Amino acid sequence: MTTRRTIGPEELDTLNLADPRLHAENELSAVWRHLREHEPVHWNPATDTAPGFWVVTRHADLTSVYRDNTTFTSEGGNVLETLLAGGDSAAGRMLAITDGDRHRELRRILMSAFTPRALQLVVAGVRRTVDRLLREAIDKGSCDFAADVAAGIPLGAICDLLGVPESDRAHVLSLTSSALGSHDADGTAADAWIAKSEILLYFANLARGRRDSGHADVIALLAGSKVNGFPLDDDEIMLNCYSLILGGDETARLSMVGAALALVEHPDQWQALKQGDAGIDTAVEEILRWTTPALHSGRTATTDTEIAGRPIRSGDIVTVWNASANHDEQVFDDPGQLRLDRTPNKHCTFAYGPHFCLGAYLARAEIGAVLEGLRDLVEDMEQTGPWKPVYSNFLSGLGSLPLALK
Repeated sequence: MTTRRTIGPEELDTLNLADPRLHAENELSAVWRHLREHEPVHWNPATDTAPGFWVVTRHADLTSVYRDNTTFTSEGGNVLETLLAGGDSAAGRMLAITDGDRHRELRRILMSAFTPRALQLVVAGVRRTVDRLLREAIDKGSCDFAADVAAGIPLGAICDLLGVPESDRAHVLSLTSSALGSHDADGTAADAWIAKSEILLYFANLARGRRDSGHADVIALLAGSKVNGFPLDDDEIMLNCYSLILGGDETARLSMVGAALALVEHPDQWQALKQGDAGIDTAVEEILRWTTPALHSGRTATTDTEIAGRPIRSGDIVTVWNASANHDEQVFDDPGQLRLDRTPNKHCTFAYGPHFCLGAYLARAEIGAVLEGLRDLVEDMEQTGPWKPVYSNFLSGLGSLPLALK
């Protein structure tokens, strides 16, 4: 696959935004633009198997929902898959789907492992890994940038943090790739469920061995911490490791692959990066906006309210679409253009408010290391075959990208 079919607003009434194939195989920019302008809070109707949900597309409305975790809670689930299935059994125990005092306390504990100072050795390791993988790809002449380069970077970093043994990492990568999406149009919900269950089981076993073990990793940190005066149990440790491994691997990896494709498709920006006309820091932010690897986030309304004048009822599912907000003309000048020197850049790729991404610093460091490596080591890049999309209604990006690096 090398192109997506462009869908216009005239097809809006036939679209189900929960369909993974819709996002993988089609270009929805015109639909998002139409919704932002004419129907910024859109109702995606129920199907035979799932309830309907609200679709919020403007940057201002999205940040308002993200900011208010009292009216719009994460505890019913924070992605369409779990929200449409009736909720998430990990609510109140996993950081991403916990709100209130417990969320603040659990976030405080985990944040200590994600400060720039705490991550110094991990980031240094990321830079070494990027250098090694890019040099290997250049020596080979051709590579699948997704599998041969990007796949080895964020997973290695988060596995370092969690203390995952080197021998297990390829297996963990295969599971994370299946848990949130599929590289295959025929991937099923059952495949994803099996992968998620295997990840949970894996971390349950690791957690049991880390209490009072003397290890200095995030699992040991969780095992030795208390929330509201009580220690975390094995299930809570397992669930938060599961959340970190998925959040820390897939999204950063997809942004890296998207960055490589963007530079191939925009040679002027590739030259701007090579020549120093665009700095790494601003380039990272623009790549995060341009790729938007997490398409949406979900909430449940806890009370009757409204968004942009549309009445929302208690219990309604509300989805906010980063993919649309990151192209909002009210916030971004000429958002359809890739500009690596764009500033300011108020993208929503890391969410906003109380649930702002815990690993934002690490993700920026990883993407920055890739951009620096491409700038310093690679003279030219050429796409040598069709790319393949990830099939997901949550993740956006490529599962395969054949490139020749010179």
